Amino acid sequence: MHYISAINSFIGIAFTICYFYQILYIFVPFLKKDRSRGAGRRHRFAILVSARNEASVIANLLNSIKEQTYPEELLEVFVVADNCTDNTADIAASCGAHVFKRFDNVKIGKGYALNYLLGEIFSKYGKNYFDGYMVFDADNVLDSKYIDEMNRTFSSGYEILTSYRNSKNYGDSWVSAGYGLWFLRESKYLNYPRMLLGSSCAVSGTGFMFSKKVAQELDGWWYYLLTEDIEFSIDHILKGYQIGFCKDAIFFDEQPTKFDQSVRQRMRWAKGYFQVLCHYGVDLIKGVSKGSFACFDMTMNIMPAMFLTLALIVINTTAAITGFVMDIDISPIFSGLFESLGNMYATMLMIGTITTITEWKNIYATPFKKVLYAFTFPVFMMSYIPVTIVALFKKVEWKPIVHSRSKSLADIKSVN
Repeated sequence: MHYISAINSFIGIAFTICYFYQILYIFVPFLKKDRSRGAGRRHRFAILVSARNEASVIANLLNSIKEQTYPEELLEVFVVADNCTDNTADIAASCGAHVFKRFDNVKIGKGYALNYLLGEIFSKYGKNYFDGYMVFDADNVLDSKYIDEMNRTFSSGYEILTSYRNSKNYGDSWVSAGYGLWFLRESKYLNYPRMLLGSSCAVSGTGFMFSKKVAQELDGWWYYLLTEDIEFSIDHILKGYQIGFCKDAIFFDEQPTKFDQSVRQRMRWAKGYFQVLCHYGVDLIKGVSKGSFACFDMTMNIMPAMFLTLALIVINTTAAITGFVMDIDISPIFSGLFESLGNMYATMLMIGTITTITEWKNIYATPFKKVLYAFTFPVFMMSYIPVTIVALFKKVEWKPIVHSRSKSLADIKSVN
């Protein structure tokens, strides 16, 4: 069974080769400075919000938009109340948003809702009225300078932008902290280094924008996979777009607090990654072969980790069963497997600790929880392994996540 140790070592080396560049990303923000940007021309923005039974949280988002430092007359807020059975639409209208009600029990999901909403906007305003379109979820809350900062970076020439994603309920549980720390890491040590190095970033669910040019080319929103954000990102990277990142545009969103909710959501994400791989994998490989680092980066995000982890588990499980049946010593298998898991934990702990230290002021939780959740972060990330395995074989459909943490920007920042 010593050959299993060799295979485990090979898989570990493959992991290192595939993802060592992301370790190097950690140093980029400290070695390379972002170029300064002027205020930029004031653009007219449409703000798009897809909401399904979000009566408890949507007012905080809309109020945070009202409190922006950006000129109010250049902003129009559009909400699609998608299959709502509560008073989301009424609350949104009372906050000054343009509200459209959509009911469709067949075409379910955010992608369909955004396509419907854009169709309504194009019908009423045309495709030239707005310079850009910002997309948020109903549970989001924006920093007061969010749109000013996005406009500043947008004015420097990017057609698609994403922003700094923070958590409004980081300290609720180890699960919400797991999400929160990952998104902080994604902002600071994935998207920001990508932008500094001139590569392309990736949209992460919400808190992003696209230009009039992109909207005209799309003529709607045609991304319906379970991870429509990654689908949108990869499709435009393949088309030659460079997705930018605005580190000073900060927004907050609510994370699940219970593990079963998290499993359901992350299973959808895992299944969505498989879908994206099936749809775009070949084109990404072609892009890599032509020397596109952005295509390589996106390929690493959707492919190797899943398959290398699955290979590690399948090979070791098969070897253990075979050894047990044939009465062969299988202790080397378990020691090798525990060593691999230990290395995963150590790597995630390093990433979590670095992120916690450097983003300490941006984490709104007690000091004790900040430290504690750096140690539980690896467990949260490693729980993706069984989630991914199940998602590979299970039929997964889009289901809404309940949001109930009603917090204003002041409420979020008052936690310490």
